[in-house]
Amino acid sequence: MDSALSDPHNGSAEAGGAANGTARPPSTPEGIALAYGSLLLMALLPIFFGALRSVRCARGKIFSQEYINLLLSMYFFVLGILALSHTISPFMNKFFPANFPNRQYQLLFTQGSGENKEEIINYEFDAKDLVCLGLSSIVGVWYLLRKHWIANNLFGLAFSLNGVELLHLNNVSTGCILLGGLFIYDVFWVFGTNVMVTVAKSFEAPIKLVFPQDLLEKGLEADNFAMLGLGDIVIPGIFIALLLRFDISLKKNTHTYFYTSFAAYIFGLGLTIFIMHIFKHAQPALLYLVPACIGFPVLVALAKGEVTEMFSYEESNPKDPAAVTEGSKEGTEASASKGLEKKEK
Repeated sequence: MDSALSDPHNGSAEAGGAANGTARPPSTPEGIALAYGSLLLMALLPIFFGALRSVRCARGKIFSQEYINLLLSMYFFVLGILALSHTISPFMNKFFPANFPNRQYQLLFTQGSGENKEEIINYEFDAKDLVCLGLSSIVGVWYLLRKHWIANNLFGLAFSLNGVELLHLNNVSTGCILLGGLFIYDVFWVFGTNVMVTVAKSFEAPIKLVFPQDLLEKGLEADNFAMLGLGDIVIPGIFIALLLRFDISLKKNTHTYFYTSFAAYIFGLGLTIFIMHIFKHAQPALLYLVPACIGFPVLVALAKGEVTEMFSYEESNPKDPAAVTEGSKEGTEASASKGLEKKEK
């Protein structure tokens, strides 16, 4: 994912031993040295020989840009269909008639047999999901054949939505560190080199959202694009989503931090576009988005005296056995309570 908002005037924008109930034998100094030495060697080999081979590659490229774009297109064709199908499924469910024959299906792959049988893939879906997958496949073929900007944006929006939905930060401190690191990364690769902008313009893949500036003149066949990298959406987005979950944890029936950070994102992106338009040069959007998305909510927390609560908030891991056990216990108690009420009636 590139994370530069491009200049529109340029035409674009320990577990094993514990699980078996046995203690692991202590590692010997020789074993430790062998392990670390092997890791070091494995790290050095690709760097050394890759550097040597890069010289030959620079003299005569093995793959042209066309073949790389074809490979990326096929890769994002599959990912885009799955992401778009997952995105539109909740909305499409509202349009299916009540008498729609919604059959259930299960895709199950196992290995072994008897007591040693182990599930590898267990995916359940229904007929509605298949319809959504079919519609998404039509968009995928359209993108593959035409590379049309609307198909690109449908895939890009699906990737962004799924990214914000599925990628979770567990606390605000981690989010601040992540955004701070990517802030430096983005500024360097946009202002320090031309790599970020070149990649964004060269590779035909839905790693960015694009919109034509000459839409009014050329209609849907417009080709003078401004672009925004998906990283500028997903990275701040997962931080904003974290603040929404923090709002909910406060149990005050307000979403102050979410709305503040969301407004901050709008301000930061608007400022990016303004600066880009004034200086006629691609801008690292995170340069403006990160201070806004972190600074505004922190100022609100200072005003409300909730800075400690904000930075001490940490989401529990839903896969944590203790959390699962506690949840199961609560569910069992609730079921027993309902059963008792029925008997009393």
